[in-house]
Amino acid sequence: MEDQINILQEEINQYTVQNEEELETYRMRFISRKSVIGDLLTAIKDVAPEQRKETGIKLNQLKNAAQAKFKELISELENQNNSTKKTDIPDLTLPSIPDELGAIHPLTQVRNRITEIFERIGFQVVDGPEIEDDRHNFTALNFPPNHPAREMQDTFFIEKDSVGNRPDMVLRTHTSSVQIRMMEEGKPPFRAIMPGRVFRNEAISARAHCVFHQVEGLYVDRNVSFADLKQTLLHFAKELFGPKTRIRLRPSYFPFTEPSAELDIWWGNETEADKRITKGTGWLEIGGCGMVDPFVLESCGIDAEEFTGFAFGMGIERIAMIKYQIKDLRLFTENDIRFLKQFSQFN
Repeated sequence: MEDQINILQEEINQYTVQNEEELETYRMRFISRKSVIGDLLTAIKDVAPEQRKETGIKLNQLKNAAQAKFKELISELENQNNSTKKTDIPDLTLPSIPDELGAIHPLTQVRNRITEIFERIGFQVVDGPEIEDDRHNFTALNFPPNHPAREMQDTFFIEKDSVGNRPDMVLRTHTSSVQIRMMEEGKPPFRAIMPGRVFRNEAISARAHCVFHQVEGLYVDRNVSFADLKQTLLHFAKELFGPKTRIRLRPSYFPFTEPSAELDIWWGNETEADKRITKGTGWLEIGGCGMVDPFVLESCGIDAEEFTGFAFGMGIERIAMIKYQIKDLRLFTENDIRFLKQFSQFN
């Protein structure tokens, strides 16, 4: 056994470690309960009685030496790691890694682009409240008392007074109410767009939502004609969709404009996708427009004999779906990072 003790002592003295795995190997061999030293301590009962005391002293010395070596190895490894950390200090002269920025939401991108186009031709941006009274949302815009849009299937009523002592309060169904407030508070000429969020009591689907965004425009001045409206919308369409874009105006009806028209752009009818999007016509509707009804001007205190104007409105989601070929309206509000990341290239 003395020969084994001497061999183990030499091995302990020469032992070195480079990492924590090697340190653990040392511990298991020399320090743990099932170590080689532990086996020798168990086997001491087999040593001759006259040699047992001397052998036990040597085993205890070996055990203490193994523990002292273990502490020494731990200290050496810590010093080695600290030295490595000091040499791993990054080169401060290298350029920094830029932060990864998120993408601007596609609706915000489209809204900013629309705003930019109209600001270049003299339109200002005007905002208004999302909770409106009946007058600004309906009455001043020439909605008759029995108009379907006043009913619950289209409008979210915040406070409805059946007695008539106070005005009904609703979540605005269009940003046309901002036009009324602007005309009431100022004097012509007016040239402004009103982007904002609107609310309709509709079932949510791939093509409809109860919360969406509109941008409406208003131009009121002397001698404003339908030709001015057409050229303004043509300029807008070419700036947004490309210089070869064509538009058409189809007769329609809106309570607050007369005459009224639907605005279509020529999308094309060459591919199956084109036919599906345009329902085979090649034309795609993006909004409505018309000359401001004289009743609307008069209700805001503007002389309809002296001033005329035009108004237009379009859905921002609708334009974004056309521009980016998005098929499901619900993607705009689900905040799916996989969907939103696609628009970082357009920032």
